[in-house]
Amino acid sequence: MESKRPVVVIVGAGFGGLAAVRALEKEAVDIVLVDQHNHHLFQPLLYQVATAWLSPADIAAPVRNVFSRQKNLSVVLGKVVAVDAGGNNLTIDNGMHVYEQAYDYLVLATGARHDYFGNDQWEAFAPGLKTLDDAIGIRERLLMAFERAEMATDPEERDAHLTIVIVGAGATGVEMAGSIVELARAALVKDFRRIDPRQAHVLLVEAGPRVLPAFPEHLSVAAKRSLEKLGVQVKVNSRVTKCEAGSVTIGDRRVPAETVIWAAGVKASPAAAWLGAEADRAGRVKVEPDYSVPGHGNVFVIGDTASLVDADERLVPGVAPAAKQAGHYVGGVIRAALAGRSKPAPFRYRDPGNMATIGRHAGVADFGWVSLRGRVAWWLWGIVHIYFLIDFRSRLTVSINWLWSFLTFKRGARLITSEQQSATRE
Repeated sequence: MESKRPVVVIVGAGFGGLAAVRALEKEAVDIVLVDQHNHHLFQPLLYQVATAWLSPADIAAPVRNVFSRQKNLSVVLGKVVAVDAGGNNLTIDNGMHVYEQAYDYLVLATGARHDYFGNDQWEAFAPGLKTLDDAIGIRERLLMAFERAEMATDPEERDAHLTIVIVGAGATGVEMAGSIVELARAALVKDFRRIDPRQAHVLLVEAGPRVLPAFPEHLSVAAKRSLEKLGVQVKVNSRVTKCEAGSVTIGDRRVPAETVIWAAGVKASPAAAWLGAEADRAGRVKVEPDYSVPGHGNVFVIGDTASLVDADERLVPGVAPAAKQAGHYVGGVIRAALAGRSKPAPFRYRDPGNMATIGRHAGVADFGWVSLRGRVAWWLWGIVHIYFLIDFRSRLTVSINWLWSFLTFKRGARLITSEQQSATRE
């Protein structure tokens, strides 16, 4: 349907895209929200789906339902394949048709994917964690590792199934490692007869000198100590040099391992290629102080896809709070343009701090002015994450599942749904 109102196209239903949609809720514009998936995903808890704490629906909400009352919004399930910034239109493939969508303003919040640093062939053996499909796939790999260890008759084969390697010791890697150990030592310990799941070996491999490099050093030391207390083998200053079926090579040491999880790096979506814009080494578009693309004042790139040094001369990090703030800010820039007002002041990132959990009753938190660790940080981490879930249903279900798991040491999402994964190897 033709409209005479300005059209704002927002690509990506992550934290940044949704913040931009909400910032324009009361404006006389037509918003088109485009995403390959029909849901918004709360990525900070994605590892808990991968380790059977939570079900996919606990941390995801249908986008149409989230914005069912916002009358100036239409949702398109599709994939952007090209952008003509000069002609103010983009090409969308919705699975049935490929068509052109005109816009007056464009916001690209298309996120990032895993970065294998030139070794993309490793993805088949070391999947990353960015989507629900990723999480479900990793969950099935983990659960099948124990099932196949139970069936194995050769001790070396059994050990390979019970060896789990996580590459990258940022927040995702650290939280994943702690959660896997607790899965093996608490949730699964009474469920098998031929193996003892507590014998599982979890290796956390980091190329840099310490875990959680974004945190102050004393919190990194505390996190490493907590991981080792759980039973995680932490290897810093160690670089993965090869991934293949059944093993990973760390330096020059080959480690037999059937399950390898990649948490070592990300690269931006192809937005820079779409726009013909300058990008940094991670593929992020180098944007202006208002998140616009140089030479295209009506095109904005935010979140993991953008590289911006803010008004305080800090590189804005690729984290959820930064994406939300950027989406809200760009919404304000568009509102100012629509009203004929001058642009807001250059973007300034307000850092809310960093948090990570390391198993039951262990966590770290850094707020700049104060640092926390241990049980207090763990409880605070849980409260904050429940608060920021997108709706009441998610907050309620996550709270109930966490309480049940805390009291019983069980995990209720231990489902293997793939026939291929569940099939016995010949």
